[in-house]
Amino acid sequence: MGGFPILSVIIFFPIIAGIGLTLFNRSKETAIKSAALVISLLNFLFTLQMLNHFDKTTSSMQFVERRSWIPAMDINYFVGIDGISVLMIMLSALITILCILISWYAIHDKIKEFYVGLLLVEGAMIGVFCSLDLFVFYIFWEAMLIPMFLLIGVWGGANRRYAAIKFFLYTLVGSVLMLVGIILLYEFTGTFDLLKLMSINLPYKLQLVLFWAFFAAFAVKVPMFPLHTWLPDAHTEAPTAGSVLLAAILIKMGAYGFLRFSLPICPAASIAMTPIMLVLSVIAIIYGGLICLIQTDIKRLIAYSSVSHMGFVTLGIFALNTQGVEGGLLQMINHGIITGALFLCIGLIYERTHTRQIKDYGGLAKFTPVYAGIFLVFTFAAIGLPGTNGFVGEFLVILGGFKANRPAGIMAATGIIIGAAYMLWLYLKVFFAVPNEALSVHKDLSKRELLTLLPLLFLVFYVGLYPNSILSYMHQSVSDLLIHINMNDDTQAMSLLHRFYSIF
Repeated sequence: MGGFPILSVIIFFPIIAGIGLTLFNRSKETAIKSAALVISLLNFLFTLQMLNHFDKTTSSMQFVERRSWIPAMDINYFVGIDGISVLMIMLSALITILCILISWYAIHDKIKEFYVGLLLVEGAMIGVFCSLDLFVFYIFWEAMLIPMFLLIGVWGGANRRYAAIKFFLYTLVGSVLMLVGIILLYEFTGTFDLLKLMSINLPYKLQLVLFWAFFAAFAVKVPMFPLHTWLPDAHTEAPTAGSVLLAAILIKMGAYGFLRFSLPICPAASIAMTPIMLVLSVIAIIYGGLICLIQTDIKRLIAYSSVSHMGFVTLGIFALNTQGVEGGLLQMINHGIITGALFLCIGLIYERTHTRQIKDYGGLAKFTPVYAGIFLVFTFAAIGLPGTNGFVGEFLVILGGFKANRPAGIMAATGIIIGAAYMLWLYLKVFFAVPNEALSVHKDLSKRELLTLLPLLFLVFYVGLYPNSILSYMHQSVSDLLIHINMNDDTQAMSLLHRFYSIF
């Protein structure tokens, strides 16, 4: 792009513009909302321009920007993207637009601060996906935590303070352990540069220590079993926009961290720890699904479904084969689309009823047929119906899981059956059960609400019918990542891995 700093623009434009929103008169609520929407739309156009110039034929980092920041410690502002990160940036920009639209009439207090928070979160999220310097990555990782904590704690539900503090503490503890790992890595190598670190063959024991230090932060964010308990509370109490951001983008950062840092920096340790990661992933898939079957709160049910679906993502990543890793990466995108859409749908009906209890609903298909039809599409996508985006991702993950370890693949496949059970049960109860006469819902989707859901509805079918349009971006990067891991394996690591698999 002729040296144009497109990544810096995409990262800092929403941050600077969001800070600029603080200059608006608090009483000009429509102007504040409109300005936030325009800012997010412009940033999405910037990401489209970036995508238009993206080269799918190389795994090299693109649109690279490097500026010396703290020379004494070799800390640089170093950003760039490849096929692993480019689509997450696109999704982040799109989801921010939808969060602004869904909040148009849902947020009534401190409106200016709310939209400033949304834009700050957007910039920090994109910064995470662009960072190639571990120090810069950590700055963006922590910067995202503060506005998200406020979105939950200020604009959330009745137990918002408890949920916000729990989210903050879980994330902070994991992040501190990751910081210890980053410092240890710097002490040994003298650099924070990811590309340099990938070229260094670290001692196996150091790799193990680093793997678990990074695991502390990434597993909490995913969240992996048993570090998942903050997620249902945060989802349940967060405002709709907060729930959508958590589901669609923030929990993907943990999986992205495994792909971007754990696997390439600690390849031998990643291979050795694969059995543990596969076991934890399978537990998350089955446990998360079973817990969904007993939920009474519609938002909490979708929150626990995220634990199960993200289990598929980590299973695919640590299958360490092409089908698994590409399936896990695709499922990151798909889960963002589907679960983000489900939380949008729940927010829309909550604005009308002010209840999240499943038992309070019933017969909505009769009074809101358009809403019922759209919710049905997202339900089918969530259970992986062929023709929807959910099918392609889950198929690749299970295929990769079978190739890596057959029992893991078989047990993961049962998660699809459990997922179908709780999602179809939810749909039956909400839309076709005996109508609740005390709950009067006769208003179908407005044009604004329909406009909010249409982009995700389009992506469900587009990715489902033309999956290679998405997979083509990641082929080269995933292939080279797996080559790098296999080139840097370790005899001790492979021995542990073969010993585990011989049990089966």
